[in-house]
Amino acid sequence: MPELLITGGRLIDPGRGFDRPADILLRDGKVAEVAEPGALHRSGVEVLKAKGLIVAPGFIDLHVHLREPGQQHKETIATGTAAAVAGGFASVCAMPNTSPVNDSAEITRWMQAPERGAVVNVFPIAAATVGSLGTELTDFAALQQAGAVAFSDDGKPVLDDGVMREALRAAAKLKMPIVQHAEDARLTEGCSMNHGATSFRLGLRGMPNAAESNIVERDIALARELNAHVHVAHLSTAEALNAVRKAKAKGVRVTAEVTPHHFTLVDDNVGEFDTNYKMNPPLRSVADRKAMIEGLTDGTIDAIATDHAPHAFQEKQVEFDRASFGIVGLETALPIAITILHHHFKLPLWRIVELFSANPAKVFGLQGRGTLAVGSHADVTLFDPRKKWTFDASQSKSKSRNTPFDGWSFAGKAIATIVAGQVVHHE
Repeated sequence: MPELLITGGRLIDPGRGFDRPADILLRDGKVAEVAEPGALHRSGVEVLKAKGLIVAPGFIDLHVHLREPGQQHKETIATGTAAAVAGGFASVCAMPNTSPVNDSAEITRWMQAPERGAVVNVFPIAAATVGSLGTELTDFAALQQAGAVAFSDDGKPVLDDGVMREALRAAAKLKMPIVQHAEDARLTEGCSMNHGATSFRLGLRGMPNAAESNIVERDIALARELNAHVHVAHLSTAEALNAVRKAKAKGVRVTAEVTPHHFTLVDDNVGEFDTNYKMNPPLRSVADRKAMIEGLTDGTIDAIATDHAPHAFQEKQVEFDRASFGIVGLETALPIAITILHHHFKLPLWRIVELFSANPAKVFGLQGRGTLAVGSHADVTLFDPRKKWTFDASQSKSKSRNTPFDGWSFAGKAIATIVAGQVVHHE
């Protein structure tokens, strides 16, 4: 494996409090040296010039749906990870709602096999219950040994208090998090969007905010009781955010992620039944969107995650209440974050880098990732925070095109993605 020298960039490594111009040398899949600009002189090494670019630890997406095994018409591990590197992600954490559900060590290992053609690090999140049916726990220890980094029934909440208590207790023994899709399905049956003026106008049943916050509050209480770690997936309501904020102040081990669409769009964007704006949790109110931005600003929210959820054309081109939930997001997450959070709301670039790298690594305990300290994994993301461009969904690396951001103009783009010291994407 040849050495790679990255020169002339601004290195932002929030985990080490590092934000200044620096050169970085990668060797044998690790960070070998970090030095002042021009201090690393090597002959015969590959040089990547990063003038005008931010050099950051390889981005980590805590929440993607790669659809394999069983749903290859939507996405494959190969196509999903190709979209990931185009968006600047060096690692993705794959949810278990595949077909069959990833509830066994065999499927967990299968997802990581070289034959899948992944071009990034794939960290499976295994099902918390057998078949994600919410009753019998999976074999957490065997799944951890096979490579799972967390447990979740994402797409289906763990509603039973006793089952959730046992899941948190079992995960805590292994120092692993439980990732909860916070939705009280007893309050959302037959619902297809947020409860509010838009749902009333369109004649659609709406999901109340309490469906999310009730589960978050229940899980926080259990995590506090058991000294366990609960991670709230795709946080979307002000009430749930406030519960997380209060719990953190009391020392409860709770973390949370938010998606780019939930800090950018609102329920009114659904317009006239546009299914590209249908996701779960749904797009919420203006007040909820404001709360998500506040949570990103004050540190309550730990990470930005895409909830990349590809669907085939025919699964979205139906009546709104029959359409599948979810949108693709790997290629637009960083541009949205830079355009909305940095350029509009003035969130510092180091905070955006932290939300995509250092913090996700901490949430799932991904050792040696989320930093560019000497000896860490040579996963690097280079991006231009000023690059102006327009997203064309027809050119996406993903198999699916279900996005509300087709045709959007952005300022900010991933320019190169490096995984284990190898350049796997370069503009």
